[in-house]
Amino acid sequence: MILTLAAALSGAVSIVAFQTGPWMVAAISKALTTILIITYAAWREGGDGYSRAILAGLVASLTGDVFLLWPQQGFLPGLAAFLLAHLAYLHAFTGGLKRGLALAPSIGYAVYTVVAFGFLWSSVPTHLRAPVIVYVAALMTMAAAAAARATQAKPEKALPARTAALGAALFVLSDTMLAFDKFMGPIAFAHVFILAAYWLAQWAIASSVRPEL
Repeated sequence: MILTLAAALSGAVSIVAFQTGPWMVAAISKALTTILIITYAAWREGGDGYSRAILAGLVASLTGDVFLLWPQQGFLPGLAAFLLAHLAYLHAFTGGLKRGLALAPSIGYAVYTVVAFGFLWSSVPTHLRAPVIVYVAALMTMAAAAAARATQAKPEKALPARTAALGAALFVLSDTMLAFDKFMGPIAFAHVFILAAYWLAQWAIASSVRPEL
């Protein structure tokens, strides 16, 4: 509870700072928020492969957070760091799948991707299109795997699996808003929506960590 409240407070400080301009406060509180979520996940960690993969994804996300403090120079390194995060999460979520990816969420995320790209594609610079495609493919596969895992989970593991699926969906939402803000022009109060969805996503994924999950 204390770590959750501390992360929420730090995240709120970062959002306000990004909107009002004190860059150093925004940068420090942004990194601190993710560090607190990592600490929260480590406190819940059960010593199993799922827990280790989630922690690896959170650490990779922290690296991405730092790179993206410089939106231009740090965009590609940040994209690479978050790609690694999604691959770590994908590894965690597919570990418990018995019947592969579920059809409905896979189709849903595929349609979502096509529609989003339909709006964004012409605005994405040519040199960024290939890395963006790779990143989005990993993100959507991760989210579909989380959703499939939630549908297949045993009753005693249903809640953490659904929490992880919610976190993955929020990650998709956050990245969608970030992409529209970056490539199609500024969104009013962008940092509020993007960061709030992002940290809720990471907190939900961290909350799915359980001993022997």
